[in-house]
Amino acid sequence: MHHLFLTLSILCACASTASAQEDNKTLRVFIFAGQSNMVGSDSKAADVHKFPPFDGLEQSQDDVLFSYCIGREDKQRSEGWVPLAPVRDVIGPELSFARTLTKNSKAPIAIIKVAAGGTHLGGDWNPDEPIGFKMYPLALDWIQSSLAALDKKKIPYRIEGFMWHQGENDMFEEGYLASYGQNLKNFLACWRRDLKAPNLPFFIGELCTKTVWGMDLRPRMHAVSIGQRFVTESDPLADYVPTSHVGVEVGGGVGLHYHYGTLGQLEHGVNYADAYLQKIGQPRRADRPLKAWPYQKGRKVKLFVLAGHRNMEGERAFVQELKKLRGKSALLKDNHRIAYRYSIGGGYKKSDGWEPLGPAGFYDTFGPELSFGAALTKKVKGPIAIAKFTHSGSQIIDWTPEGSEAETRNLYPSFLKFIQDSMQQIQDRGQEVELAGILYHLGENDMSWSPFRNGASARLQSLVNQSREDLGLPELRWFVSQQPPTDDKQVNKIDVTAKIAEVAAADPYLIHIKAFSLPPQEKKLVLDTKGVIALGEALAKSWLENE
Repeated sequence: MHHLFLTLSILCACASTASAQEDNKTLRVFIFAGQSNMVGSDSKAADVHKFPPFDGLEQSQDDVLFSYCIGREDKQRSEGWVPLAPVRDVIGPELSFARTLTKNSKAPIAIIKVAAGGTHLGGDWNPDEPIGFKMYPLALDWIQSSLAALDKKKIPYRIEGFMWHQGENDMFEEGYLASYGQNLKNFLACWRRDLKAPNLPFFIGELCTKTVWGMDLRPRMHAVSIGQRFVTESDPLADYVPTSHVGVEVGGGVGLHYHYGTLGQLEHGVNYADAYLQKIGQPRRADRPLKAWPYQKGRKVKLFVLAGHRNMEGERAFVQELKKLRGKSALLKDNHRIAYRYSIGGGYKKSDGWEPLGPAGFYDTFGPELSFGAALTKKVKGPIAIAKFTHSGSQIIDWTPEGSEAETRNLYPSFLKFIQDSMQQIQDRGQEVELAGILYHLGENDMSWSPFRNGASARLQSLVNQSREDLGLPELRWFVSQQPPTDDKQVNKIDVTAKIAEVAAADPYLIHIKAFSLPPQEKKLVLDTKGVIALGEALAKSWLENE
């Protein structure tokens, strides 16, 4: 361990006269705190290899300092500062956060983590009257003692950011729920006071709406998010970090889960890193401009709109695996003959205008658009364009014009505008546009919770009907794909396939695609790389058959 301190001491020996962000010598300290989804519950270091973009994060990162106190009754504590690594084989967001930063910054970093599952902001983390596990005074003491150790080693540092992910347990206490925003505001103020850091930036992680709580506790999750946004919208030093699009563990039974799990935690940390890099004016972004607009003036362009949830987004389809699939590696190449526009993760990532069709996910991921586009170009003679709008943390109710009580989750207005803007932008370049179809993959989570499974067909019909009316296209074709729905005794009494088929049978312009011959999948709900490719091919086949 002494070599790590020695290295940092050498790096930080000289005071810098440059601005804070130009200073690549002073140690940047980040604090991670919260409850179970900050701990990394239900994650496994042994599973990291299953997710190629994050390969190696189960190993120690010897160039990053780590001090931690994790857990409730059974606490795991570091003995002073140690190299960053999983704690008891648990993957937390700090691992991918650190690697993302070290790849994009020359400054040395250190992480202090204090987190415990099942704790409340209104009680355990209350700065004024802590109860229960009394997390606030515990965390303050741990952070101060960790910083004192740096002082003792004469390592110059500055506290660079505080990453907070918490709120699920406050949903169950009416008083805590109603006062979450005010409690969070006080929480931030007390940390800035007690750490003597009045300008300390905070990064407030969104509660993930893809979990089972995002469905059965929708109004309560929404109430916490309103409290979080109240703080981040009024405090210029606090940023709201979306996390609903990240992977979520697939559980037993119907498959729904409460925690991010391994993949979600790896992506979770990247979210904080990107938020921080954006904050300091050093965003990560790989530009993918079109070489040239691929369509001649006056030509008719067939525009295909792809839409949906987890598997349309491509939650578990990775470019590293695509490289190894025989006959599929060509999908990795940007296709400059097809203009591609996208808004994925509910707007977490948007294209810079129109880009070439190619892999464009947040975490080296991709969706069915690649194989869909490749299959169409073999059969369609005229020019085509693809626009994709997804949010893997949504349910079908979020797409309906009626929406739900969780108003900030309503997607229909932005989805409609996305389609209209896509058409208009092509027309503005001198082409005629034919909206050749909307290809929508049914919500996977909706197939796994009885109330939403029961209402899926009616909500789909509402979405389809209103979109035709608002777009002025009464014969607009919708291609609705459905993977095998969850097979579990808790939900099998609801024949959702028959309900969707009934809607399609009554609508000559709604094509129901039963994508039941996809490659075998390891997990319920989610499709892997092969499955996502097969889904894109199935969508193209259905459109061509119904042209």
